[in-house]
Parts: sequence; C-alpha cells; structure tokens
Amino acid sequence: MRPQTLLLFIALFSIKAQSQARYISEDASISILTVAPGSALNDAFGHSAFRVKDKKTHLDRVFDYGNFDYHAPNFYLNFAKGKLNYSIETRSYHNFIANYRAQNRTVRSQELDLNYAQKKRLFHYLMQNLKPENRNYLYDFFFDNCATKMKDITNIAVNNAIKFKAPKHLEEKTFRALIHDNVNRNSWGSFGIDIALGSVIDQPITPENYMFLPAYIHDFFTEARLDGHPLVKPSKTLFKSISRTKRTNFITSPLCILGCFSLFILWITYRDYKRQNRSKWVDFILFIITGVIGVFLLLLWFATDHTATAQNYNLLWAFALNVLLAPQLLKAKTKTWIIKYIKLLLIFICLMTLHWTIGIQVFAIGLIPLLIALTVRYVYLIRVLEVK
Repeated sequence: MRPQTLLLFIALFSIKAQSQARYISEDASISILTVAPGSALNDAFGHSAFRVKDKKTHLDRVFDYGNFDYHAPNFYLNFAKGKLNYSIETRSYHNFIANYRAQNRTVRSQELDLNYAQKKRLFHYLMQNLKPENRNYLYDFFFDNCATKMKDITNIAVNNAIKFKAPKHLEEKTFRALIHDNVNRNSWGSFGIDIALGSVIDQPITPENYMFLPAYIHDFFTEARLDGHPLVKPSKTLFKSISRTKRTNFITSPLCILGCFSLFILWITYRDYKRQNRSKWVDFILFIITGVIGVFLLLLWFATDHTATAQNYNLLWAFALNVLLAPQLLKAKTKTWIIKYIKLLLIFICLMTLHWTIGIQVFAIGLIPLLIALTVRYVYLIRVLEVK
C-alpha cells in the first residue's frame, strides 16, 4: 500500500471514529465504575468513572472526572489555596481496566437502567464536558469530586428524579470518621489531614454526604430508585484484586517519630531539673515549631477557599503567636508577662483535651506524646521563670 493511500485510510478512519463518538444507539449501556482504594494517599479513597459501551458504534470508553495537571501554572499554590482545577478526560475501557489490574485494585460495574432518551442526555452531557471550555471544574474533596460527579450528572440526565435511600449497613459517622475508615490513623497522611482540617468535619452529616466516597456511590446507587424501579442493574465485578498482606512500618509512623521527639524533650527537661538549669534552645525551638504550624493553620482557615479547614482547634497547641515570642525565651532575664503567657498555653492544651474528649474535634493520635511533652515543659518553664 502506497504511503498516500495509507494516510488517506487513516484520515477516513479517524473521521469515522469521531463521528461515531457523537451519538449512541438504543443498545448502548452506561455504567458506573467503582475502583477500590489503592496504596498511595491520593488513591486511598477509591475512584469512580462513567463507562459508555455501544457495540453498534464500536464505542467503549471511560469518562473520568479525576484528572489534574501537576505541571499547570501555580499548581501547588492553587492546591494550598483551594483553587485546584480537576478535569474530565476520556480513554478506552481497555486502557482503564488494564491500569487498575496492574495496580491490583478491584473494579466493579453498575449498569444504569435508563431509557434511550436518558442515556442520550447523559452521553451528550459527557461529550459537552469534554470540550476545552467545559472540561475543568473546581475540585472540592467532600462536595465536588470524581465520586459526586456520578450522582450529580446521573441526576441531571433524569431531571433529578432519583430517590436515594440509605443502605441498611450505614452507620452514623462524620467526614473525619469516614476518612479514618480509609486511611490508617497512625500514618503521615492521616496525621496531615487531622492537623489541617478543622472541627467542621467532625459534625454530623446527612446520608447523601457519604457519597463523596466511591464505595458509598456504589452502595447508594444499589439502593436508589428511578420512577419506582432500581436505578442500576445488579453489580458486576470486572476485576477482583489478589489478596496481599499490607505492611506497616511503626518505626516511621507519626506516633513513633513524635514519641521519640517527645521523649527527647522530656529527657532534656529532666536533665534541666536535676541541674537546676534551663536549656533555652529547647524552648526556642518548641515555640518556633508550634508557632509556624499555627501560622500555617491560620492561613488555611482564613486565606484560602478550603471549607474544611475552618474552626481548627489545633491552634490551641500550635499557637501562632509563639513564633513572635520565641526570641523572648533566649534572653537572660525574661519579662514577667511571659509567665502568664505560658500559663495561657497550658490552659489552651487543657481546652484542646476537653474538645477532644467531648467530640468537638478529633485530633491526630500522633499528637498525644507531643502534648504530654509540651505540658511538662511548660510547667517546668513556669517554675523556673517564677523562681528567677
């Protein structure tokens, strides 16, 4: 075959394929794909996507709303500010399933039981979203992500006629409890989440709010009704993961690392007590660390668009003013008001413990040894400064 003929054949095939992608036949099926959690933090909550399959038009593609561009301008700044854009992408089902087979992650499928008009409307919506001017959306972990898109877009296709019913096994939980179900509490991922997100995610949520997680999309869609009949056909497992033992390394966990750091602070304090001395550098470092973390938390609360970082009572131990007052602790003679300030920090730690006990906010378990060390150090600091 001559090169010119080959190029013409490829061009014609490409035009045909593109035209086929603009419509679906009555025999087409649209399914919700639910992918089980993976090992990395960004995969820990699973994944959801639409699959459109039509044998008559040779179409079998996945429409995925969980994409973002690491190389986009100001990516990390926009992520920190809560202005991160996610986008819809499409790829062949073959590539999609091969990817998750390689990751050893279970994939389940639920075919939507829709009439032809509803399927066309849903497919048209997906194709419209693929246009460059429509493909991006402002990501929100709890309210606008790859999983919630399944619920919202399906509802649009059926004129908001879906009746969602809570699964029988559903337990009353908060957003944070649902996160802990998917992320080991003694991991750095959970530690960072528990530090950065405030008490707003410790409030009771409605059953429909559970659908920010793909697993609950699957469960709620199983129970959902459309015009009195089930919204989806019986679930099918497209790939079942091979059971493997998960390895956890306690040595590198927050509880171990912060425990060792806290033991070091307690040892320094004990040594100071025996020598009737004060290691000023220790107090300076503690104030700098807690102060910088406090500034960061304040910025997350007031200087970003994140809704989940509000009312963060981690500020009771990570007090932002500490970063300004740290130099005071290096002076030979400390002003008397510093003693009152440190007493205030002790009161804040007690308040934090109260908040934790009565459930206003759940904190990272890795903080437990650090809070003990801070309490002991502050008490010793007050004792020494009062004597002087």
